[in-house]
Amino acid sequence: MLKIFRKKGQKGFTLIELLMVIAIIGILAAIAIPQFVSYRQKGYNTQAKAELKSFYTSCKAYFGEHPTITTCSAALIAATFIPSGEVNIGNIPADQTLVGTTSFHVAGNSTYTISTNEHIMP
Repeated sequence: MLKIFRKKGQKGFTLIELLMVIAIIGILAAIAIPQFVSYRQKGYNTQAKAELKSFYTSCKAYFGEHPTITTCSAALIAATFIPSGEVNIGNIPADQTLVGTTSFHVAGNSTYTISTNEHIMP
């Protein structure tokens, strides 16, 4: 590439060529790392939303089988819903609507809430 910096018969890369490669790798890393962090946050938030939806569906199925029960918990629906240790589900109301139930991932940045039947809001 830069033959003016090489003596005849020498092989290998010059210092300038190596510095240019390191600079390019540094620029690519500066662009990629923030994107990677953003993608991880989106993944965490998606997991929290999916587990809230799964919890809601399992509770509704449990209420269908036991119409006299008015409250739901992870212990009652353990056969159909296995929570991960990373998502916290809370504020479970004592009625069958489940409106107000929330979920968030411990590493995420959003909390999701059931605002109306089958509608989850961030």
